[in-house]
Amino acid sequence: MKTFSGKTLSWQVTDGVIELLLDREPCNEIGSATLAELEQFIDALASLQKTAHALIIFSARKSGFCAGADLRELYHGSQGLPPGERLLGMHSFLERVHHVMNALDAAPLTTIAAVHGVTFGGGFELALTCDLIIADKMARFCFPELRLGLIPGFGGIPRLKRDVGNAVVRDLLLTGRSINATKAQSAGLLSQVTAEGDALRVARATAAQLGKFDRDTAIAAKRFIKPIPHEELRREIDVFCALFTRPAVEAGLRKFVDSKDALPYLP
Repeated sequence: MKTFSGKTLSWQVTDGVIELLLDREPCNEIGSATLAELEQFIDALASLQKTAHALIIFSARKSGFCAGADLRELYHGSQGLPPGERLLGMHSFLERVHHVMNALDAAPLTTIAAVHGVTFGGGFELALTCDLIIADKMARFCFPELRLGLIPGFGGIPRLKRDVGNAVVRDLLLTGRSINATKAQSAGLLSQVTAEGDALRVARATAAQLGKFDRDTAIAAKRFIKPIPHEELRREIDVFCALFTRPAVEAGLRKFVDSKDALPYLP
């Protein structure tokens, strides 16, 4: 399936480049609907990658790339369930998310996240699966999960540790504060920073350049320089689930859901 248009995302293939467009109001939160369509994309990717050399992931939402997990759905879906059922449900959800993220991480393509605005939580984790992150100067990056009594659960910690130094990992994880594109680039997270609104154009130009190189060589290089931290990813799920049923987490989620702010996930 070379083209697809769903409720939360779409994709198409042009000149050997797959473009995956995230488009769910308000800021591409990853809940059951988005996850189901991402799983469809991963199923289609096995065929798409035979004739493609690059993948670009970007957002149609003006507010940003992705605000992370759909916390409202997470909160309402867990209410009234016994702790054991809540835990099993969360573990199953995270296993599905990790399957998608790991498939993107290991895809035999050069993958590019073209990001702007809010790139928080699970959205940041999605970007970290990509080989290159190209961000416009207004992008901001954050792991706000600690405010909810949680850690990132979509694979963010092992992938961040793979890419940058421990000081950056600890600062983002333990403070919950956001950093701008300039600081993210200086830390080694971004390959390029562009003018506002220009990330997708630069990502497309980069993808076109990649098409000039031998594909088998690019695949071999990627496998050599980008190992998948499978053991740490599995441990992350266990730690997240151990924290999930604590009263502090329910209180944090309730506070988020009850917030009247337009964008309560912002710092």
